[in-house]
Amino acid sequence: MTAGTAAELLAEARIRLVDAQRERLGELQEGRRLLGIPRPARIAPRGSAWHLGVLLLTDDAVLSTGDIVRSRAEVRRGFAAESQRRRAELAAAAARGGVPEGEVVHIGWESVDLERMGERSTPLAVRAGETLVRWSAAGGYLPLARYLDERIELLQHPPERA
Repeated sequence: MTAGTAAELLAEARIRLVDAQRERLGELQEGRRLLGIPRPARIAPRGSAWHLGVLLLTDDAVLSTGDIVRSRAEVRRGFAAESQRRRAELAAAAARGGVPEGEVVHIGWESVDLERMGERSTPLAVRAGETLVRWSAAGGYLPLARYLDERIELLQHPPERA
């Protein structure tokens, strides 16, 4: 398989996913000052994509997954860890950006250039002519066709209580 074949696999996946649910894409915009008063950060909408594990598939691109945030209203509370505080700030930024409470938004995603894939690129790579996907930082590579089949099946038929 080559990059052209990767593009073909992704085009076929888009056809299979036409009726599947999409998730929001967003971009974190740190708050600016207005008349000297700091404004809080918000997540601005940037479209939608099908979430396929480490990949986000849009109508015309493939992206690597970044952070996933569930929108919720800002509430004052104490936190045991700084990471919890940051997650709460991102959730509130999503709400300020217009994401309905409880919905998911993806931020920090990056575009994947199918023409620049190599043996060590992530999440997609080409080895011995086959397009592979690295499904986790500690995990190995899996053929893209098999990965897409599994992820599309999960998206279309989620496990009970998922």
